[in-house]
Amino acid sequence: MKIGTIDFGERPLFLAPMEDVTDIGFRRLCKRFGAKMVYTEFVSAEALVRDVKSTIKKLQISDDERPVGIQIYGRDTDAMVEAAKIVEQAGPDVIDLNFGCPVKKVAGKGAGAGMLQNIPKMLDITAKVVNAVKLPVTAKTRLGWNHEQLIITTLAEQLQDCGIQALTIHGRTRSQMYTGEADWTLIGEVKNNPRIHIPIIGNGDIHSIDEADQAFDRYGVDAVMIGRATFGCPWLFSHEQLTFNQKLDILLEQLRINVEMIDEPRGILHTRRHLAATPIFKSIPNFRQTRIAMLRATTVSELTDILESTRALLGEEKP
Repeated sequence: MKIGTIDFGERPLFLAPMEDVTDIGFRRLCKRFGAKMVYTEFVSAEALVRDVKSTIKKLQISDDERPVGIQIYGRDTDAMVEAAKIVEQAGPDVIDLNFGCPVKKVAGKGAGAGMLQNIPKMLDITAKVVNAVKLPVTAKTRLGWNHEQLIITTLAEQLQDCGIQALTIHGRTRSQMYTGEADWTLIGEVKNNPRIHIPIIGNGDIHSIDEADQAFDRYGVDAVMIGRATFGCPWLFSHEQLTFNQKLDILLEQLRINVEMIDEPRGILHTRRHLAATPIFKSIPNFRQTRIAMLRATTVSELTDILESTRALLGEEKP
């Protein structure tokens, strides 16, 4: 499978772009464990154009996570074009257009999945961004706004005609948000449409490599993108069976990278989401108070001590 000149090999797994989740530390670990493509947190085109420092920092990437994509969202054509040019200067391998985010603060303002209610604007933005940059441009969207407007089979052709070089489809409508089950049948229909010649990447409800393999087998997609199931589990992309010790060391490494690349307060905040979601603590009895302390820790030394005490509680020795 290729996007532009980038060859991902057969049946690649991608890490989905997620706000406050896919920071540089997490991306580097997911890459190490087998993610063939990673994405930064999605960034606001308007904020990029206004040179908002916190948004500009999200463009930071490192060579050891390549290939890496930067995803932008917005509702204004000129802002999206200008943002794409700014992103191109940051040096990613791919620029991705977010037409799928369902949250109210994005879709409710007409951006993200809100674009599913204004297809002419979506296509205008796509065509003009493609023409404005030299990097491969891709897009991510959903099946439609709701179940009465399942437009993805037609929309995929329209986006392809605008010049995108790959399309990611999340198997839900905007009205579903993240509830119910992802419907991969329409993703499969898009992939098997003889008029579609760009790679189709499937997304939604993939929790393991085995489930990804089933999606490849059943629907013929070119790649599978994994999102929420990766929280606290950067090793999900690997077939390797890791011990508790190994997994805890990975989370500690993620903490160190985040603090080094961002700063201590925000590095801890970024890591906290993963610590709250990781399954490695779920089987530990009477862990509630330790979990509360872990999620309230404000310094690296405090958080590290709590995690190491958990290791000792289980009778594990630090490697």
